[in-house]
Amino acid sequence: IITTVSKVTVKKGDSITIPCLYDSKYINHVKYLCKGYYWSSCSYAVRTDQPHSSRKFSISDDKMKRIFTVTIKDARDEDTVYYWCAVEINGGSDIGEYFHLSVNRDTPSLYVDHQESTGFNGDNITIYFHDSNSEKIEWCKLRLQGKSCVTGSSGSIDSTQVIIHVKAHSVSTVTMINLTMASSGWYLCVKGNLQMPVHLTVTEKPSTSEYFIKNCELYTITHL
Repeated sequence: IITTVSKVTVKKGDSITIPCLYDSKYINHVKYLCKGYYWSSCSYAVRTDQPHSSRKFSISDDKMKRIFTVTIKDARDEDTVYYWCAVEINGGSDIGEYFHLSVNRDTPSLYVDHQESTGFNGDNITIYFHDSNSEKIEWCKLRLQGKSCVTGSSGSIDSTQVIIHVKAHSVSTVTMINLTMASSGWYLCVKGNLQMPVHLTVTEKPSTSEYFIKNCELYTITHL
């Protein structure tokens, strides 16, 4: 089983990273990105056993989280095509799941400035999306078996409250309230049949310390 996005867009000259989730039984298998409409005739773009073989594509495999990511750099018109997140099966048929990438010369109808976001445990985070026509959007957490979504203006995912605000001037926001460590992962902003993947990393908030001197001795007060 492999789970990934279905259709994404990127502006010409920009890069985009795509997550590919896989079953635990494939942890030690070679993963790769295959380019082409037909699975039977697609061509290797990059592989985890040869990760530096391409300047155009990069690949990274997080075996702990069972997710490999592929990045398509400096997108060009000829990169508008189908791709496959794939796992090599020794002695058997490889498996793959496809997605479609569209490269736009103008501003894409759905995009985010940064695909990587970081927040602290217990804090809130707001992610801004550029949306060409301010249509309804959904916020989904990508999982191996499908995804969990907030489809209205508010809801929750993994006990974290989510508020979606479609604003004027082609900007929409997703705010996640009271983050937990379980909030980390890959999410999708969904508008119609388009998706934009965003990776959220939640870390513990660093402690702060105050110092004072009493009777010529240094004391520390630590705030967690």
